[in-house]
Amino acid sequence: MKEHINKIKQMDIGKVIENVSLKEHTTYKVGGIASCFVYPTNTKKLIKLLKYIKQNKIKYKVLGNGSNTLFSDNTYEGVIIKLDRFDEIEVKDNIIVVGAGYNLMKLASFAMRKSLAGLEFASGIPGTVGGAVYMNAGAYKSDMGYIVKRVKVLTPDYRVITMTNRELDFHYRTSFFQKNPGYICLEATIGLTKGKKEELYKVNQERKKRRLETQPLEYPSAGSVFRNPEGLFAGKLIEDLGLKGLIRGGAQISNKHANFIINKGNAKASDIKELIEFTQEAVLDKYNIKLKVEQEFVNWE
Repeated sequence: MKEHINKIKQMDIGKVIENVSLKEHTTYKVGGIASCFVYPTNTKKLIKLLKYIKQNKIKYKVLGNGSNTLFSDNTYEGVIIKLDRFDEIEVKDNIIVVGAGYNLMKLASFAMRKSLAGLEFASGIPGTVGGAVYMNAGAYKSDMGYIVKRVKVLTPDYRVITMTNRELDFHYRTSFFQKNPGYICLEATIGLTKGKKEELYKVNQERKKRRLETQPLEYPSAGSVFRNPEGLFAGKLIEDLGLKGLIRGGAQISNKHANFIINKGNAKASDIKELIEFTQEAVLDKYNIKLKVEQEFVNWE
């Protein structure tokens, strides 16, 4: 892998960092060491990198803020691609065109300052725009599928195309990208509506207060672990089983919200995965419901 890293450095793709702790790049604050992180400066450089990676059969992963990802404790022998440089933003009337690497919470704040409504649900979601589109991130009965008009996409054969909302197949916590992992979101066009800054600020503050009261934000986590089954709440099912507070190593099912697993301090990724799997089995045994995990497991093979 060292030889490949040296070659990538010589290719003038962008910043390359070796032996990076994934704990610093995931909201769970767990994970092993990644061989290298690469920050391409533009689409042309990204394509150049992907061609080299695929030609040499190197493992790779495009990573946003790591807010819905559980890496194993093992070394990731491959390339982590970060699109942080894809962060341009342009606003015209009620339309925002924004790069995939732009921070979603920062974008929600930006929209509020511009008196644009529709992104309030995202003010507490610590992801990137690209990651949010990939996951169809949402809260408060809204999600990216309601506001994304189209997305600029890099295809597996290195074409840059534009996909419309209908083509993106947004559904509850899923999208076209999850079923077609070779496609990469580069930029999103978001349609909002005119609002009043004071009212948007009030909604934002009320929801921030509610999150602080109901979610264990003082600990590293990845937000809701499980998707809500239709007509039910995953957290309620878990709480009714008496699993709040259950500990495995340094990880715990939160006492504040049963659908959160928190890193109480020095948790291993395996501690979190063990709690996830135990909870899944307990809910299945009691209710005959297979909870779907919102987080993506990476490097567990």
